[in-house]
Amino acid sequence: MKRFLFSLILLVGFIPSTIFSQSVPTDLTLKKIFLEPMIPGIRPNFEFVSGDQSRIFFEWNDSSYFETGLYSVDWDGNNLEDVEDDDIHRPVHSPDGSKIAYTKDDGIFIAEADGSNEQMIVQSQDSEYGLEWSPDSQKLAFVMDGNVWVTNVHSPSIQQITKKGDDDPNFSLSSWAGNEKLVLSQYDYSGARTIYFPEYVDEFVVPGGNSRGIPEVSVYVASFDTTALDTLVTGLHRSSLSASHDGRYVAIDWADAPLKHRKIIIHDLQEDSKTVVFEDSTDGWIDEREMEFAPEGDQLFFLSEKDGWNHIYTVHADGSDLTQHTEGDYYVPWAEWLDDESIVFASNEEDYGVRHIYTLDVDDSAVYQLTDEEAYRYQFYLTPDRSSLIYAKTFFNQPYDLYRLDLEDPDEEIQLTNSVPESFYDYDWQQEEYVRFTGRDGETELSASLLYPLDYDETKEYPVVVFVHGAGSLQNVYKGWSNNYWREYMFNQLLNKHGFIVLEVDYRHSLGYGRDFRADVTNWMGKYETEDIVDGLDWAEEHTGGALDLDRVGIYGGSYGGFMSLYVLTAAPERFHAGAGLRSVTNWRNYYYANPWYTLPRLGDPEEVPEHYDQSSPLTYADELKHPALLLHGLEDDNVGFQDAVQYIEKLIQSGNEDFDMMMYPSEPHSFTDADSWYDEYRRIFEFFEEELKE
Repeated sequence: MKRFLFSLILLVGFIPSTIFSQSVPTDLTLKKIFLEPMIPGIRPNFEFVSGDQSRIFFEWNDSSYFETGLYSVDWDGNNLEDVEDDDIHRPVHSPDGSKIAYTKDDGIFIAEADGSNEQMIVQSQDSEYGLEWSPDSQKLAFVMDGNVWVTNVHSPSIQQITKKGDDDPNFSLSSWAGNEKLVLSQYDYSGARTIYFPEYVDEFVVPGGNSRGIPEVSVYVASFDTTALDTLVTGLHRSSLSASHDGRYVAIDWADAPLKHRKIIIHDLQEDSKTVVFEDSTDGWIDEREMEFAPEGDQLFFLSEKDGWNHIYTVHADGSDLTQHTEGDYYVPWAEWLDDESIVFASNEEDYGVRHIYTLDVDDSAVYQLTDEEAYRYQFYLTPDRSSLIYAKTFFNQPYDLYRLDLEDPDEEIQLTNSVPESFYDYDWQQEEYVRFTGRDGETELSASLLYPLDYDETKEYPVVVFVHGAGSLQNVYKGWSNNYWREYMFNQLLNKHGFIVLEVDYRHSLGYGRDFRADVTNWMGKYETEDIVDGLDWAEEHTGGALDLDRVGIYGGSYGGFMSLYVLTAAPERFHAGAGLRSVTNWRNYYYANPWYTLPRLGDPEEVPEHYDQSSPLTYADELKHPALLLHGLEDDNVGFQDAVQYIEKLIQSGNEDFDMMMYPSEPHSFTDADSWYDEYRRIFEFFEEELKE
């Protein structure tokens, strides 16, 4: 693999820990952190580009309040405008770039790319959605009332492609296959289980039943000259699709429900044949699957972790010339075709906490690095003409803004938004110490961040709080301002102000560190994560020369982080002395029935392997709890249901435990929406640690 670097990469060494003690925001308070207006402002959320690709639209609030509106800037980030939502409609760009399509007022409209010459081409009493242009830009397919329809944009005609029965699942439009065929799907949830998440705050209790389960999926090809549908695949599976530009080939990236086996199957619609061009299997679970045909050719690109790290592969539709283009102990989180010969992608090859942007020449696997400034980049969007990349960019203590990279002239990253209030920089934020260390086995490399207390004196001992990120499969230790846990990062610095050392570890299960690192937790969630966090404590104790008081260690986190906060209290009671769990999973069986998509690959079916669920669930060990625990949970949580908190508390009561506390939030879902609830929740956590960890 050839490599070319456009400019020198900056390498930043570690700063001695004593420097970190010089900055802690002493004027920070709980109310300032959690109540509006928000200190770091509201992050802009990219929405779309205009039809003529002259303006970028994003959701934002320029006064740091959560209620957002639509804004736009020009291609260079200038001329900020507050847009009335009724005045603009999300455009679907035609492949030739000449027109846009959009829905409004129960109709489908087309216009020139600049919005002129608007015409209604479909009007009905039902809502239309899922607009897709044909490759020749002459037709539009869409879904209406659960069926798929096609209209010619230049003449008044409409054709119904499917006719589902009253009790049949709705059709979904996946893609065009050439200009005369469509690839369609049906998702059958008839075998799903109803899970209840009651709502209590109104006059009467609402049961809140939701159907949860993995559906049976059927994939079809529909031709315009017949009412018959050709079935490509059906059954219980998780698949994505891509069709070649000429419509001859349809690729199905098939995986079984537990994500143990993957096959990429290419159907030749002309020859009525199929070829398996790639296979992968694992004892863990397969993740990060992406696949796409070249814009006009028959070459398919896909991402795979088959060699242990997520990398870029290509293969021709007949199965020939299977090539792995990137390789090494690093991670490609995103990639997309630029043209039939090149791919743009991001990777963390320089550092696991940094992401740069590159292009790949698929003919000779030459890689060209386009960015050189050390930063963490994500939320990538390739513009419809494939000339520019829009993304979020952040670095330590700099909340992300949106940037654009001109892929034809990538010398400068163009900042599109300036969304961080000036007042944010009035706070003396401590820059976290970003480190890599080796775990107890001498092989597992881990990332961690360390924050030091006010007036840090390395000759003293300090109580410790460990923050645990949620989701399990997520990266939160990187060289940037956390988008998922920005409140917690400020809260951690409030803890520094009050004399706590704060540690975070990207434990095994986290993304960005390879398949084995992520999937080590398969069949027993909690075991290796606990080891990694404990190893982080031991490393920090040695690194600081004994500044951590390891007899006063607290831990907190939400969702998966809440699960871990309760799990470690009984798995390692000699190492953790107080835990606060927010919206915690306590019983993985409950989560299997609420979200089998997540739980089945990691723990299997609880009816077949109950021991995996028993050993992973804090509920199993609740009667062994010896240290104080604080539980906080939204009553309307429809992800981790309140049932988890109820079952855990009941077991504590029945075991005679009196050293726990609980707060419920009657109107809050899994991700809290009310600033007052956020404040109340973290006020309780702060007071809990002050009481339990201070001498």
